[in-house]
Amino acid sequence: MQITLLCNSQLHPVNEWLEHWQSKHEQEQEHDILLCRDQRELPGGDLLFLVSCSQIIDENIRNRYKYTLVLHASDLPQGRGWSPHVWAILEGAKAITVSLLQAEDSVDTGAIWAKRSFSIPKDALYDEINRCLFETELMLMDEAILLVKSGMKPQPQLKSIKPTYYRKRTPEDSEIDATQPLNKLFNKIRVMDPCRYPAFFHLHGHTYTIKLKKVKNNESD
Repeated sequence: MQITLLCNSQLHPVNEWLEHWQSKHEQEQEHDILLCRDQRELPGGDLLFLVSCSQIIDENIRNRYKYTLVLHASDLPQGRGWSPHVWAILEGAKAITVSLLQAEDSVDTGAIWAKRSFSIPKDALYDEINRCLFETELMLMDEAILLVKSGMKPQPQLKSIKPTYYRKRTPEDSEIDATQPLNKLFNKIRVMDPCRYPAFFHLHGHTYTIKLKKVKNNESD
């Protein structure tokens, strides 16, 4: 199959996982796989995966492919919108469902191909959460190939469930209230990516960022 992966941020941590998935399938000589950074690069083919992609792919571009599928970290139709797993964890979620859906003009409204869930340990930091999320997304990508080959069809999102929506996160959403105790702040700090949107607070006329590291085996740094 001719498969394209579109992740328009070179800094996104999912890229390492996508490159590994690409290499694995190419070594097995199963598929020709291209990783793109912008919709203008999309050549067309059998299958287009939109992974952590902030660009809206219109119908003209989708028509270059037999299937255009989105990986979205919520149990759709609940949690449409931006950074759904981060918002859900901040709300106290202990598990995340990832939906594989058909791309449509209206964001996150397409028919569902498959769903998979993973648990969120209360001590997991952002990189551990990402590992669970990305592993789940890659499993769904493998599943998508099998579903497409078998001729399966996606199912419309349930109309009996009222959709919910998350807004796009901004840098201000990473600000920490330094007057609050750490045990109250931990859940918010742990989901912040220390490289792209670190948790921060203001104190004594300065701005400070926070990076959490889980210490193991008597590590001191």
